[in-house]
Amino acid sequence: MKKFVPVLLVLGAIAITVLMFLSQPEPVKAPAPEAALAVKTQSLKSTSVTLEVESQGTVQPRTRTSLVSEVSGTVLEVSEQFIVGGTFNAGDILMKLDPTDYEVALQRAQAQLISANAMLELEKARAIQAVKEWEMTGRPQSEAPILALRKPYLAEAEANILQAKAEVKRAKLKLQKTKIRAPYAGMVASKGADVGQYVTMGSRLGETFAIDFVEVRLPLTERDLARMDALTFKGIPSESMVTLSGSVNGMQTNWVAQVVRSEGVVNEINRSQYLVARMSDPYGMSTSEGRDSPPLLVGTFVTAKLKGKVLEDVFELPRSALLQGSKVATVDSETRMGIINVQVIFSDDSYYYVRGLEEGVQVVTSAIGTPIEGLKLLLRNPSKMQSEVR
Repeated sequence: MKKFVPVLLVLGAIAITVLMFLSQPEPVKAPAPEAALAVKTQSLKSTSVTLEVESQGTVQPRTRTSLVSEVSGTVLEVSEQFIVGGTFNAGDILMKLDPTDYEVALQRAQAQLISANAMLELEKARAIQAVKEWEMTGRPQSEAPILALRKPYLAEAEANILQAKAEVKRAKLKLQKTKIRAPYAGMVASKGADVGQYVTMGSRLGETFAIDFVEVRLPLTERDLARMDALTFKGIPSESMVTLSGSVNGMQTNWVAQVVRSEGVVNEINRSQYLVARMSDPYGMSTSEGRDSPPLLVGTFVTAKLKGKVLEDVFELPRSALLQGSKVATVDSETRMGIINVQVIFSDDSYYYVRGLEEGVQVVTSAIGTPIEGLKLLLRNPSKMQSEVR
């Protein structure tokens, strides 16, 4: 019996342990909290959005002219304004050539005219005398030969008058062209002749450009044109004002210009269409008091911003809020996620402009791995977080 005592003790201990385990009360199970996804949201309201189109171009003068001498001669005088960067008004004398040869030519032409007038008077007198002599024959004047009445000689004298007048006119024009006048208000771009230099007909004297207004050619792609209202037959959009911005002397400056026309063709190289923007008085020459903005110099590279279409009743959706497949995650009254399909009307670097949402809808703007319909959400907006801290 003694050798069975240890076994009985072990079996008794096991039995007591089993009874204690079975008799203990069951632990109370606490309900597991439902998992919630922390997100940031934004309330959206419909609005009207004016699209903006951006383009670039270089400022060009409306007219650039190479001044060429139409006569030959020595340069006697040069205007103080006929230097690179010098400005002038229309009709100003930029340069004078030696007029001596052309003054002599004018005198000769005038002398020929006087001589031709004298010959005409002589022929008129001879014609009157010829008529009187013919009347002495007693025959009607209609039967008289034209030579007898000296009609061809009279016509020749009248023709000589016309030729002499033409020579006088030509000589005057040549004399006038010894003074090189500005064809318009402008600025000197380059200078090719100076005092004492002999120039021949066709010699290049310099280059000028007009400064009454400048133009900028603005290329627009198909995507740009889609943002704008349809062009009219003149190529001018409904909103023709454009803001130009560029750097002048290291400072960023803005100017206001106006779209005046479209070139009306598609460029074969870049497949773009070109609008032309014009700015009047770019150098501020016509304003006596000056103006605040610096002059818009020819050759300046500028960025242009044009107003495009107006989108009515759209929602500005942050780019982070749009899910794959043109969907957005919304927050319902029970703070659960809803998935809604939207129509993307347009997009830029900051927003998608969409339709298909309700006024005041709250959308999720933070990144979501896999959106699940009905998922519990925990809103972590800045205003909400501040209220929790308090």
